[in-house]
Amino acid sequence: MQLSPRFKLFSQPIDRYAIGLVAILSIAIAILLWIGDRTAPQVRDFSWQGQRIDASNISFVLTFNRPMNRESVEQNLKFEPPLAGKISWSSRRMSYTPLAPATYGKSYTVKLENAYDRFASESGKKIAIDPFTGLFKTPNPYFAYIGSQEEEKGRLVLYDVLQKEKRVLTPPNLTVLDFRIYPDRQKILFGAIEAVGQSLLDQKLYVVTTGIDREDRLTANSPEIKPVLGSDDFQNFKFDLSPDGKNILVQRLSRQQVGRYGLWLIKDNQAPRSLDNQPGGDFMFTPDSASVAIAQGEGVAILPLEPQAPPLDFLPRFGTVLNFGRSGTQAATIKFNKDYTRSLYLVNNQGVQKELTKINGSILGAQFDPQEKNLYCLLTDVEQDTAKNIFREKPYLAAIDLESAQLRRLLELPSQREVQFNISPDGQSILLNSAIPNSNASSNTPSSTEDSAQSTRSSQASQVPTQLIMLSVNNSDRNNLPQPEVLPMFGKFARWIP
Repeated sequence: MQLSPRFKLFSQPIDRYAIGLVAILSIAIAILLWIGDRTAPQVRDFSWQGQRIDASNISFVLTFNRPMNRESVEQNLKFEPPLAGKISWSSRRMSYTPLAPATYGKSYTVKLENAYDRFASESGKKIAIDPFTGLFKTPNPYFAYIGSQEEEKGRLVLYDVLQKEKRVLTPPNLTVLDFRIYPDRQKILFGAIEAVGQSLLDQKLYVVTTGIDREDRLTANSPEIKPVLGSDDFQNFKFDLSPDGKNILVQRLSRQQVGRYGLWLIKDNQAPRSLDNQPGGDFMFTPDSASVAIAQGEGVAILPLEPQAPPLDFLPRFGTVLNFGRSGTQAATIKFNKDYTRSLYLVNNQGVQKELTKINGSILGAQFDPQEKNLYCLLTDVEQDTAKNIFREKPYLAAIDLESAQLRRLLELPSQREVQFNISPDGQSILLNSAIPNSNASSNTPSSTEDSAQSTRSSQASQVPTQLIMLSVNNSDRNNLPQPEVLPMFGKFARWIP
């Protein structure tokens, strides 16, 4: 009997095996579709896992193996210690942006459990996510300052806040005048003169290592100092370091050519070159490190870092720029009014020029908090001593809400002029120096007695030692003033390590 071609097609063993395999796979697929996917949801990647996160890290990303029920993830995401933030989604990726930088010197744990995938509620078969634990840490807090007493006088000092240890970075034969800190935390640019036989006009620039390694540990290595810029042919005045640490700007005056004065650029450790532009006055780098804001005439010019380049922008109403926000979109500026008052303005890249406050005294400094919601500033009240017919300026630290322009006084200081402040990278603390006329006082707050008020801008007042003060800032508690802590060290220009 001869088989038809249809039956001949399935007569071979391999054909029968193929048909059987197809049948088995079809049954398996049907069963899988009927019972659903029993694989638990998982976190595939955590972008901050095991990393050291500083204030420049804006957000992290959690990537899941499947689309998630977003509400269940947001409700069950936990931080220890707490880290408030806002969440955004893109498919299987969740982005978390902290409302404020994570506090320095902490180890953080991120936990997620009891979350479900997107289709769990539809199928009625909820399988909880595999419990996830992520870890990251923040840099240890350090700051540097110029000492003013005993063996620290005129020397650059590094302070470890957690270990409460000091390290003197510069030798006694150099008197440090000012400094800037590199973003990698490993070096500090400073200007100094030799302690014997030199004047302020002989300032030279150097770089010194901090001893902080890439693992954020303070090593036992001795500081290494390298010269950056001499003063044989030029007098060096103010200098600044770009936020990315690649460029240095210095105001210089030629010792040979009369009137040759202006900005010089040291780029990527190359030889300095003149920008050949109008010399101007006070200046600072913009946050993008690509240009400089400099006071020129009756305004502020934004100049590119190119020789003889025309200004990118000009703000004719303002005398100087005090500080840029971290985003680079807004700046704090001073306007000198015709009635001899001063106004503090907020200027942004949308053309907004908003007056924040107007005072009769001086505006000594201003700095944005990391979120750019508040502007901290050092202002002065003018007080008249009718008996001696003199005027005194009494400084105070204040915070201005940038949305409402409401000013809140935080700390009253004794009458003095040489006072500076600096906000920590995480926005938690403020460092400042203040005259403490009675150095034996045991109070934890700056003196505000009549003795303190006698510390004026005279030569005697300039010799009063300035002690460092740390002020913890809590923006959420506006009913209580922050309590200052007087640190056991004397100095000036205290600045946090980034």
